[in-house]
Amino acid sequence: MNGKLYIVATPIGNLGDMTFRAKEILESVDLIACEDTRHSGILLKHFDIKKPLLSFHSHSGRAKVDKIMDYLEKGDDVAMISDAGTPGISDPGYILIQEALNQDVEVIPIPGASAVITALSASGLPTDKFLYLGFLPVKKGRQKIIKSMADSPYTVVFYESPHRLEKTIRELKTHLEPNTKITIAKELTKIYERFFRGTLNDIEEKLPPGKPKGEYVILISN
Repeated sequence: MNGKLYIVATPIGNLGDMTFRAKEILESVDLIACEDTRHSGILLKHFDIKKPLLSFHSHSGRAKVDKIMDYLEKGDDVAMISDAGTPGISDPGYILIQEALNQDVEVIPIPGASAVITALSASGLPTDKFLYLGFLPVKKGRQKIIKSMADSPYTVVFYESPHRLEKTIRELKTHLEPNTKITIAKELTKIYERFFRGTLNDIEEKLPPGKPKGEYVILISN
């Protein structure tokens, strides 16, 4: 009988956001597949969870998927976690999930923190319908995607790195209307969490001076 694959959400910053159920599952499984064993090791040490770790990230090959499937097929339960948030969202987790489902392995979600939903919930923008884009392409297709936001009937949500934040705002101002509503969420759930809300016309004035630091979620609404 196959083991179970648990998709376990972990905190995106504040460790207090770890759920009771997530902790119980991580304590009960036979193996934890994670993006970075060092990073996840810190989380597990904080909660006194001692389980074998196996790295599984965007550069992992087919051999890693097969290795995890070997555990599941011999009856071991496996938990998959990402460096932060919900696995399978902007990480390679879906590859393992697809293979598990193809092999009739039960996949069980353990919900918790997600930067997309966290940012959206406090953005002040419409939340009934939204379009999540992950990270925008660095080059190919980037301008086309940004231009398409002008016609979106949904709140558009995407991630951005600090070293591209200023460039992205300039590109948004180039292709979208000045009165387009924008919310920028920085370092969600962490000590320096901040929300900057306004329009493309005035958002730069609201951002702190100096080189951007941290992790950002950008939300756009027409």
